[in-house]
Amino acid sequence: MNRTRKTASTSLCLFGITFALVLGFTSQARSQQISDSDPATTAPAAAPADDDANAKEQERLQDGNFFQRLGHFYVDDWAGKLPSGPAPARRALDAPLDSAPFPNTDWGYGGSPDIGAPDGNTYPLMNALKLEDSRTKIYGWVAPSFNVSTSNNNNFPLSYDIFPDRIELNQAVIYVERVPDTVQTSHFDFGYHLTAFYGIDYRFTTAKGYFSQQLLLKNYRYGFDPVLEYADLYFPVKDGLNIRIGRFLSVPGIEAQLAPNNYNMTHSLLYTIDPFTDTGIYGTLKLNKQWIVQLGISAGHDVAPWTVDRTPSAIACLDYSTASNHDNFYACANGINSGKYAYNNLQDYDGTWYHKFNSKWHSATEAWYMYERDVPNIAGNVANPITPEIGANGAFCAAGERACTAPEYAVVNYLNREINSKLMVGFRSDFLDDKKGQRTGIATKYTENTLYATKYIGSTIMFRPEIRFDHSWDKLGYNNGTARNQFFAGMDVIYKF
Repeated sequence: MNRTRKTASTSLCLFGITFALVLGFTSQARSQQISDSDPATTAPAAAPADDDANAKEQERLQDGNFFQRLGHFYVDDWAGKLPSGPAPARRALDAPLDSAPFPNTDWGYGGSPDIGAPDGNTYPLMNALKLEDSRTKIYGWVAPSFNVSTSNNNNFPLSYDIFPDRIELNQAVIYVERVPDTVQTSHFDFGYHLTAFYGIDYRFTTAKGYFSQQLLLKNYRYGFDPVLEYADLYFPVKDGLNIRIGRFLSVPGIEAQLAPNNYNMTHSLLYTIDPFTDTGIYGTLKLNKQWIVQLGISAGHDVAPWTVDRTPSAIACLDYSTASNHDNFYACANGINSGKYAYNNLQDYDGTWYHKFNSKWHSATEAWYMYERDVPNIAGNVANPITPEIGANGAFCAAGERACTAPEYAVVNYLNREINSKLMVGFRSDFLDDKKGQRTGIATKYTENTLYATKYIGSTIMFRPEIRFDHSWDKLGYNNGTARNQFFAGMDVIYKF
């Protein structure tokens, strides 16, 4: 009890310091908004009077050796002096959000590039390589974090920072990608994406068959995962048709595995236990600016097609935006098959609603219902129990049942406020009912509430402090089943290159 009080006090103190440091930067002038969905490093459009200055700055960026050019980019980025060009053409609805400070300018849908939106991003590494005009781009980030918690064994089902009171390397990521040109509607184009992902967060991205022995057999703290490996084929059909083939992020949802794509440092309870990646083929047809339909087939959630757990699984989604783009609705049936127990063979029915109140405020709400059938009973109340598969939890079934259906449902809401182009704050509330304990290991209801902020330095450094309170309602759900409550404070830093 004394440790709990001490840690909670330390948590509040550390968070107060980090939050104050982040807010201390808010006196910086508001930069112009950028027009693409990646907040990484897109320069704002220039006025004609700035053309000469831009040309001179562009020449300076190209001076010197590799390391000098890299340094020039960061110095100009942090000082707000990156040269700018005309805004790229756009064929989609007007972007509802500013990025930065939000992760994206457009409401998200999975399994496809943002059809009709340009890829206008530039990156420090590409400038240093003198490849800033290349369609193939190499970039990435490093994301360390620290946290303090009232738990001393494990923070789960908080994610990804499951180890309390530690400094960790969450992610070190390199992308090699070519984004198809989906603004044009005159010809075929293609893209591809390769990812090298290392860090403690691999524990949540791992799919069986993709170097999964690191986690499933050896339980390494840190590991490597090729999270995204796919090709995109774009056809000028209707308002654009994209076909993605390979391993891609599970399509529904507000959150993503990659740190810069999220509002804050930790993930919701809802996201923590849902599917992460699928391997298959997925088509996205944009009927017009407001309607998108998606259909695909995968090998099942979080499994490679060459594993014994593979099961042909259907994916179907429908996306609708109002004409003003102030509201977006995205509904998916994800990974649908017989639902029989296997590695993460979740039957996932997901709905997301985004709403823009005004230029400063917006919300994002998601809910899902999931289940698996014939899940082995691990409650200890049955003779001759079935042994669960490694990495795939059993369920707490009724007495005498060797297996049962294990359902769960969850809902999360984000409320976000843009303070200026370099700072946003938000509040997340979250509910999960793991009815048979098959996803978290404990059959109980959970809630969490999180207050967070994101502060940009230029477009290449992000500070994301937060405080969070979790509660389990029916049973002791935290600190390995020994605590009902958990208080957490932490911050990550994302450094892009």
